[in-house]
Amino acid sequence: MCLVSPHIGPIEPPTHQDRSLLFSAVPLDAPNQDIRYLFCMKTTYGRMVFGAAAILYGVIALMWHDADTWQNLQHIWSLPFGTIAGGFLMTAQMAGGVGVQFPRTERLASVVLCVVYLCFSLACIPDVIAASNIYERYGGSFFLFLSLLWGAIALYADTQANAARVVLFGRLARLGLGVCAISFMVGQALLLRETAHLVPKWIPPNQTFWAILTTVAFGLAALATLSNRQARLAMRLMTLMLALFGLMVWIPRLIGHPTAHFSWSECALTFLVTGAAWVVAELKCF
Repeated sequence: MCLVSPHIGPIEPPTHQDRSLLFSAVPLDAPNQDIRYLFCMKTTYGRMVFGAAAILYGVIALMWHDADTWQNLQHIWSLPFGTIAGGFLMTAQMAGGVGVQFPRTERLASVVLCVVYLCFSLACIPDVIAASNIYERYGGSFFLFLSLLWGAIALYADTQANAARVVLFGRLARLGLGVCAISFMVGQALLLRETAHLVPKWIPPNQTFWAILTTVAFGLAALATLSNRQARLAMRLMTLMLALFGLMVWIPRLIGHPTAHFSWSECALTFLVTGAAWVVAELKCF
């Protein structure tokens, strides 16, 4: 690592250890503006969850070439060489999931995931246009995959040494995640009965209570994230809520019905969104 004057040239990105040492040594009013990138510490657990879920989703999609697993992404199959393209995207997603676990490959891997999740988001547009159901009419699946794109962008921001780019990509990820949280709220509100049915019956007081509470929670998280008022706390709480969805809703369903491909797909996607929200929340500059 080297810290140089802006008159000499660009600075090299620090290692995680260098960032930790310099973070405690440099005053907040340091004259060199590029020092701001020191506040963008490396993501840890969020990156691990995001990458692991990306690998899981890629694996099951390649294993089970069916609509229950691919869901809206099955539209990729209708494209010229769609089967090959879909397999390539899933393989790239798995490679990106592995790559983000290592600092040396994190930047390239984050770019790969950005491309993959942008393609996945675009693949959902036909269902939005067709308004095949009330959930898709308001872009439910589109915003779900778009939230993964913001997670990948947050990882890319984490690799930047330039202060302006750190702030730009970090802010973009925060605002994008906030918009997606609005979609999550709308989706649950429109399908409140179906959402309540997913809540385990043993959780007091009742299923409808938790469906309403989590819907309101998504709305409050969206408001805080978009306004940047307690945004980090809001994103962390949303991350916790999403993780509980996976642990308390989908994992028990997998245990009870391990051959249900749709449950595997929903479980992987839930933890992907959890990882995306976690990664954005871990950024120090947004």
